[in-house]
Amino acid sequence: MSDTAPLIKIEGLHKSYGGVVQVLQGLDIEMTAGDRVVIIGPSGGGKSTLLRVLMGLEQIDRGSITFGGNPYISAKSGKTAIDAKVRRSIGMVFQHYTLFPHLDVIGNLILAPTKVRGEKKADARERAMALLTRFGLAQKANAYPAQLSGGQKQRVAIARALMLDPKLMLFDEVTSALDPELVAEVEQVILQLAHQQMPMVIVTHDMWFARNIASRVIFCAGGVVVEDGPPEQVLGSPKEERTREFIERVFHIKH
Repeated sequence: MSDTAPLIKIEGLHKSYGGVVQVLQGLDIEMTAGDRVVIIGPSGGGKSTLLRVLMGLEQIDRGSITFGGNPYISAKSGKTAIDAKVRRSIGMVFQHYTLFPHLDVIGNLILAPTKVRGEKKADARERAMALLTRFGLAQKANAYPAQLSGGQKQRVAIARALMLDPKLMLFDEVTSALDPELVAEVEQVILQLAHQQMPMVIVTHDMWFARNIASRVIFCAGGVVVEDGPPEQVLGSPKEERTREFIERVFHIKH
């Protein structure tokens, strides 16, 4: 990975469903290894689709993505090429946890390192316990997902993603399914990662969280970037009328 290249460079990204519903329409975004990018925008604006594309979970129609200056995802002749090695250096946490219900917490954490990397179980368990302790979940190591609160499940999901030592973390509305009193415990874990300089892309509707964690806020609508800048500018005094209308409608903040 080049020290001077952007961590992520997205150029001319197009994504449709069935060739009819255009979700991303020529998206261009760059981020550095020091960025914590928060993406906001209306439903259907392509935010979650962008994260799924970055994770290699969606095919694209046109465009390209590089990671650390190296080719990662591209579309040629209607086919999407994805570098699996690069994909393994990206971690993603979804809105609905996606934990394996038949595995206990420790089993969820050690599955990928032992299966994907061939790591010894004892070594993986040691690292998993260190993460669970750090996130205040050591006592839940042998619990099953059904025995956890929503906030605990989401913290386990974050710990599981970190087990593969990602160079970039993606968070897709990770607090939107939680009761209000559980939101803070998950946001504190992500803030902790931010303080440790973990690059991340976050989709959220939580204004407080966006202000406190973002180095940049990107407003997406209609499948394109409408506005991109520091949080105090985009959230505090947006330049674009579409951004201003969205923030006033969703966050009830008048400019």
